[in-house]
Amino acid sequence: MQELGRLEDLPQDYRDALAERKLVPLWPSLRAMLPPGRPRPRTQATHWPYAALRPLLMQAGELTPIEKAERRVLVLANPGHGPDSMQASAAMYLGMQLLLPGEWAPAHRHTPNAVRMVVEGEGAYTTVDGERCPMARGDLILTPTGLWHEHGHEGTEPVVWLDVLDLPLAYYLEVSYHVDGPRQDINGTAGDRAYARGGMLPTPVFERTARAYPLLRYPWAQARAALQSLAADQPALESVQITYVNPETGADAENILGFYALMLRPGQVLRLPARSPAMVFHLIEGAADVQVQDAQRFVLAEADTCCAPGYTAVTLANRSADAPAFFFIADESPLHRKLGVFENRG
Repeated sequence: MQELGRLEDLPQDYRDALAERKLVPLWPSLRAMLPPGRPRPRTQATHWPYAALRPLLMQAGELTPIEKAERRVLVLANPGHGPDSMQASAAMYLGMQLLLPGEWAPAHRHTPNAVRMVVEGEGAYTTVDGERCPMARGDLILTPTGLWHEHGHEGTEPVVWLDVLDLPLAYYLEVSYHVDGPRQDINGTAGDRAYARGGMLPTPVFERTARAYPLLRYPWAQARAALQSLAADQPALESVQITYVNPETGADAENILGFYALMLRPGQVLRLPARSPAMVFHLIEGAADVQVQDAQRFVLAEADTCCAPGYTAVTLANRSADAPAFFFIADESPLHRKLGVFENRG
């Protein structure tokens, strides 16, 4: 490969003249911008154990009232993007959010898409676009771009959930902002009741009300049952996984990030191919090992979260010989496909 000139090879007066005119020579940075053969992700394989994170999150609840925080969140920052980054990967933001009994996180809407994966506790709810969504462990709740949403807690124990947003992308594109709003009125609709059966859609006789996101809450009880049924029906199936989708279009539940639930049979080891998108793994139930590119191995307990950069193979292993393990997975596949850069390198 041809060696290119370096910035320091250029005379200082020439470099000063370029800088004065807001110009930058390409060739010294060309290999960094377009590396040979494959990208060089900044995202690092990272593990966030819930047992270490939880006490700090509860302490945040003691130190900062909800009125001073609005959203009481500890961001899961990937060290590859800097110590103060708001990124778990190039396009994904992760945060652990705490809501205490009696608290209310006020309504707002924003340009980044978000989902909530409930980690622990009951009695809280998220109201999205006037639809009240109860929160129970393992439930996935959407708060898509531009929709009003707020959080409330009527229970007796802390509730924690994992936020997944495409905030880094919106921030990079300079389209990230939020708008505060009044407390929402409940409209009485519940998409998880109307769309509770696969393969069957409500069919109005008259014109359908246009809702870009007809299903906002995906109950874990239904997703878990679907995975178990799939595993029982197809015992030879290697990857027991379902995708969270829009029930009316079959497309991904949101338009930038993809969301999935995966089950490992007792004792199962599953190798995932090296693909271009970064991936986030959150263990809902069980105990598992996550091996990233034959180099780093994370031992995950329930509620642990880890991520793997793109273009790296990942191996998942169920540590139990008797019980299944269940993952929630988020990745950047929809975005990569829209951009035409999705790759599966096997």
